Amino acid sequence: MTSNIYAKRYSKSIFKMALENKDVNQWQTDLRKVSSLMGDKALFTLIANPAVTIEEKRKALSQRLNDVNPLAIKLVILLAAKNRLNLIDDIADGYQALVDNYRGIEGAEIAEVTTAIPIDDDYKLKIAQRITEIIGKPVVLKPKVDPDIIGGIVIRVGDKLIDGSIRSKLVALKKELGGVGQ
Repeated sequence: MTSNIYAKRYSKSIFKMALENKDVNQWQTDLRKVSSLMGDKALFTLIANPAVTIEEKRKALSQRLNDVNPLAIKLVILLAAKNRLNLIDDIADGYQALVDNYRGIEGAEIAEVTTAIPIDDDYKLKIAQRITEIIGKPVVLKPKVDPDIIGGIVIRVGDKLIDGSIRSKLVALKKELGGVGQ
């Protein structure tokens, strides 16, 4: 679980509330969506800006996260008001660890999967199954989108990195061709 004490507190509180309301899965999905959305620098700047009204923040978030629990949007606004918006990834990771423990898959590895475009749930499941086969432990995917990788996939599990991105292949090719004719 995350080392930030505030993120731990938020994660535990959200998990407790989710258990009471029987919407553990919904919160899991919502926190992932919010976490990935905070990667949008323009939106992050808008939400973090204290000069922007709460209503404007709520409207911007609601437009981008129309299917998310309104409490998740309130969480983002609260974090912004307390200047703790940077904790959202840690909160989502902490919540995921609590869910994993609750479901009896404690010790699952987190696999950060970066692609150039968003991937659908079927593909996520196939990737998770393949990574589980490779490392011999259950994995929880943490998907990220980074158009800079151009194409392919980058997978990080713990200290292991599998870089199958087009960007890395182009860099390697450039290095290889750089030595030609010198």
